[in-house]
Amino acid sequence: MEKICVIGLGYIGLPTSVMFANHGKKVHGMDVNIKAVEKIKNKQLHIEENGLEERLVTAIDSGNLTVSTSPEQADVFIIAVPSPINADHTANLDYVRSATKSIVPYLQKGNLVILESTVPPRTVLDVMMPILVESGLEIGTELLVSHSPERVIPGRVFEELVNNSRIVGGINEESSEKTAELYRTFVKGEIIKTDATTAEMVKVMENTYRDVNIAFANELARISENVGVNVWEAIRLANHHPRVNIHMPGPGVGGHCIAVDPWFLVELDQKNAQIIHLARKTNDSMPEFTALKAKRVVDEHQINNPKIAVLGLAFKANIDDMRESPSVEVIHHIKDLNLEYSAFDPHIHEVNIANQTLNLEEAITHADLLLVLTDHNEFKNLDPQEVAKHVRSKIVVDTKNCLNREAWEAAGFEVRVLGDSKN
Repeated sequence: MEKICVIGLGYIGLPTSVMFANHGKKVHGMDVNIKAVEKIKNKQLHIEENGLEERLVTAIDSGNLTVSTSPEQADVFIIAVPSPINADHTANLDYVRSATKSIVPYLQKGNLVILESTVPPRTVLDVMMPILVESGLEIGTELLVSHSPERVIPGRVFEELVNNSRIVGGINEESSEKTAELYRTFVKGEIIKTDATTAEMVKVMENTYRDVNIAFANELARISENVGVNVWEAIRLANHHPRVNIHMPGPGVGGHCIAVDPWFLVELDQKNAQIIHLARKTNDSMPEFTALKAKRVVDEHQINNPKIAVLGLAFKANIDDMRESPSVEVIHHIKDLNLEYSAFDPHIHEVNIANQTLNLEEAITHADLLLVLTDHNEFKNLDPQEVAKHVRSKIVVDTKNCLNREAWEAAGFEVRVLGDSKN
């Protein structure tokens, strides 16, 4: 039976591991996070994803999935490690380098190495290949290599792993075909073969497209506040055009892809990445815009020593992922404005930032402004009459346009929405 070794057991590596294990492959997962490995061994989750817990239990109980803090010999090695950016917005490929080096002692003739991490174009050729050469195997014949980036969204990972189309880019045709054959184990969507560098470019392009579109929406939101328009209604109507698909504005852009990948292209070719660079700067400016909006509102009401209750720390609704979350940046700017705050997220079960509470009532008690930054279902379903019992001032700034405005206003709240001229 073909054996797979997965390096990195995070938001992509762990779901991928259990998918292969539950489709009959022997899988060994490796991660340097000892705490995460121990949890997985005990069939416990260290990340939140719909349907993951039951699939993990099945994979472990079947004996098809094992985990540890070191790799094992296998037929296929899948690298699914983070590829963040440095403080100067350059790509940090240290995890990719370390992961690649970690498997070199285990490589054998006939193995296939697949990089799933999203990376700048030419990473396979310029970063991984020089390391893999140290195995002594002839690249392209004795050792096959490819890039097959994930195309999934947190909260719907398993559905999209199966049904989404998948790009496979090998260093040669045999690498591409072997990789495509492997993913056909569970992928029902179309598998499209190309070369490694094109596959890297495709993934970065996809996320950059979304970042630019969101920046456009954020610009529209700021303009709308000044010209007397509700941007949410305007976007809804504009999207009735058969060739228009404007994204939604918000307090910034987060996550491991959209907030990161465009910087790869800026770093590679800043001279030509003009629109991309401007979009990144626009989206990165939204947390400060949001914090200033909150301050402007409390100042208008002449509230002394106001307390702001920040609702939502995850970068996206109904998940526990705080990677590159704009909420964290909003809080930084709130602190810089010397405003008192508390923070709460129903999906974050460990304290990650100062003044974070794991209790909603504690967060909103004596608050003068509720600042909704993540559109979790728990916030959409809040009872404004119940909330009113705990706050000091009935003011809401809804940056996601996710609350039932009519119900909140009926409960006596003043509701401000990002991008609405009624503000």
